Amino acid sequence: MSEIKKLKYAMVTGASKGIGRSMAVALAKRKINLLLVARSADELHGLQNDIKKKYGVEVDVLSIDLSLPQSPKEVTDWVNAKNYAVYILINNAGYGLWGKFAALDLTAQLEMCQLNMNTVTSLCHLLLPILSKEKEAYILNVSSTAAYQAVPTLAIYSATKAFVLSFTRALRFELKDTGVSVSCLSPGPVDTGFASRAGLDAFSKMAEKFNMQPDEVAEITIKGMFNKKSEIIPGFTNVISVYANRILPKGFIEKMAAGIYKTK
Repeated sequence: MSEIKKLKYAMVTGASKGIGRSMAVALAKRKINLLLVARSADELHGLQNDIKKKYGVEVDVLSIDLSLPQSPKEVTDWVNAKNYAVYILINNAGYGLWGKFAALDLTAQLEMCQLNMNTVTSLCHLLLPILSKEKEAYILNVSSTAAYQAVPTLAIYSATKAFVLSFTRALRFELKDTGVSVSCLSPGPVDTGFASRAGLDAFSKMAEKFNMQPDEVAEITIKGMFNKKSEIIPGFTNVISVYANRILPKGFIEKMAAGIYKTK
């Protein structure tokens, strides 16, 4: 039992599907033990069994709704109760809502803010003392290419991802002289069902032309994290779009985004 407590673990939130699931598998391929956190107990346990069978690593799961304010503390209590040595924290859980700000339900938008920003902030703060015990540790926060400009009809989502990007940059600088490396992932369209959940059914058909596959994004991301990259932007098209956002007038970029994501 004492030997299990000495094992080091990577925690992945939003691990039951999409990029989170693919990142969990990418880590397992590298023989890294996992703590998987998401809402769906059935999907988590299914993934746990698959990974243990295929890769022979230790996997524990916690089914919890991370959009609730108390959840980060409950996750930390779980880690401490089991005496897990966490040396990788991947804050992947998050979602978007599409539509005009005034027309969307306020409660749903505030829950998105809670998950996309507050949960990320809380988990970094609460787990940093555990990560700091390790000689080398990693924090990876998941943002989006939407973080680099305001996006009408994805107003709150793009704002939350801008927060994640800015917070991650600042945290990286604060921890630069420690053993904790901090990176930010900013993917573009990925074939994860995100567009459908956000209500972007019309856009999802167009996005299929540019979609990257989650396994591809995960592999690029994990390599970038271990190489201690500051920002990881998978895909040449996405890199170009991010640089364009930095040099073109904001009004022009926002008009273009409004045209892409326009409502009826």
